[in-house]
Amino acid sequence: MEVKFESAIKVVRSMAQSAFERLSDFRNIGKMLPVDRVSDWQATSDTCRFKVEKLGEIGLRVVERDLLSHTIKYSADGTNMFNFYMWVQLKDVAPYDARLRVTVKAEMNPMVKMMAGPHVQRFVDMLADAIAMQTY
Repeated sequence: MEVKFESAIKVVRSMAQSAFERLSDFRNIGKMLPVDRVSDWQATSDTCRFKVEKLGEIGLRVVERDLLSHTIKYSADGTNMFNFYMWVQLKDVAPYDARLRVTVKAEMNPMVKMMAGPHVQRFVDMLADAIAMQTY
């Protein structure tokens, strides 16, 4: 069954373009994440692998960078607990005032959803908060 996890819409004190450029390269993202929740960060510009507390090891790969809509799409890369897609959307609402949302769609059976779902939602929220707090 497909399950969707979304962050709340966050405020980014930057132009969407600037945040998009930084988020388009995984080598920039590791520095944004809290070290008490994410460990063993490894990244190239297009792929990353890391461990998340209570979720285990996760691998991501960039599958699309859409400059016009300021959207970056990622997919699971390698062995993960479940198959998923994630995307980060940015939208300018005023100069140096953008909005951000992180979304994950995952294939989970009901048991995995019950066990991992709350942890996935916390990860999505943590990632959105970490991105929004940055200076671009």
